[in-house]
This record gives sequence, C-alpha cells and structure tokens, in this order.
Amino acid sequence: MTFDQDPAVQERPLLDLIAQRGWTLVRIYSDRASGSQERRPGLDALMADARRGAFDVVLVFRFDRFARSVKQLVLALEEFRSLEIDFVSYQEALDTSTPMGKAMFTIIAAMAELERSVIRDRVVAGLQYARQHGTRSGRSIGRPRAVFSRDEARALRAQKWSWGRIARKLGVSIASVRRACRVKPTSEAMPKPGL
Repeated sequence: MTFDQDPAVQERPLLDLIAQRGWTLVRIYSDRASGSQERRPGLDALMADARRGAFDVVLVFRFDRFARSVKQLVLALEEFRSLEIDFVSYQEALDTSTPMGKAMFTIIAAMAELERSVIRDRVVAGLQYARQHGTRSGRSIGRPRAVFSRDEARALRAQKWSWGRIARKLGVSIASVRRACRVKPTSEAMPKPGL
C-alpha cells in the first residue's frame, strides 16, 4: 500500500477543503477493498445515502479512489446529476458545481459513450463475420483436428516406435497418434453373416 492510498492521509486535505468552503461534513465513506470492485460496503452506503438526499456534495481524494473504470465513474456521476448532487475530486480539481466542471463531466461522458459504441461495433462486426463463416458465436464447431500424416504415424508405429516418440515427431498428442493408428475394419475384412 502506498502512502497516499491510506484513508487517513487522504482525509486531511479533504477536511481542509470542507472547512475552506464552509461545508458541513455528513459522513466519511471508506473502503479498504480494491476500487476495481463495483460492490464495496462504503460505496454502497454512499450511494444509498445519496438516494435518500443525505448530502449535496460528494468529495473524493482522486477519481481512482472512487471508481477504477470510466464506466463506473460516469454512471455514478450521471446518478449524482439526476439527484442534484455535486461531485468534487480533490486531485483532479473537478467540481461539477462549476461551469468548467460540468464541461469536463460532459467530455468524460462523451468519451465513455464513444468507448461503448466502439466496443458495440466490434462485437457486431465479429458476429457478422462468424455468421458468414458458419457459426453464430464465432467459436469453431468442435475441437480443431490435428493436422499430420496419419500414414506416417502408422508407418512409424509399424517400425515399433513408441506412442510418445511418434507424437513428438509429428507435433501432436499421443491420443491423436493412437486414433490414427487404429485399423478400421473394411467391408471385405468383415465376416459375412451366416457363413
């Protein structure tokens, strides 16, 4: 854990900013869990209190202490905006109560929407390609067959090579070599019924 990730170290400048702006501290929400997890007790409590109208401003030390993905950040900021709650990030100097902060939020939201659109376009293009090439999901049908000379495998086995040695030489599994060396009965070799 680095020094600036300790909640106590992060709280001091936030408390100073609260005093400077004349705000009243309602509650400090803190999580020791990774910010990459969407479900965290402190974050869940913060969002529940926001929905109840317990405060007017959310103040965080840094974006990555609040949310680790742009998607997670934008969704939370959109919800705060709908609840008429301002969002202030101390280190990034983002304050959605100011015109510049609102503009920055709009840019962040637009970039997140662009990212979602690009991902959606890639998925659609991939599915189209897959359908044109025989599958709906893009996954191949069954396991790909091992490509090697089955005749060579049989010839090496006839020379008393071990299964492992043949497999290594041909670059396939032992099971593939065993399957290739199985002699399939032909119609001529099969006994005729009733004789």
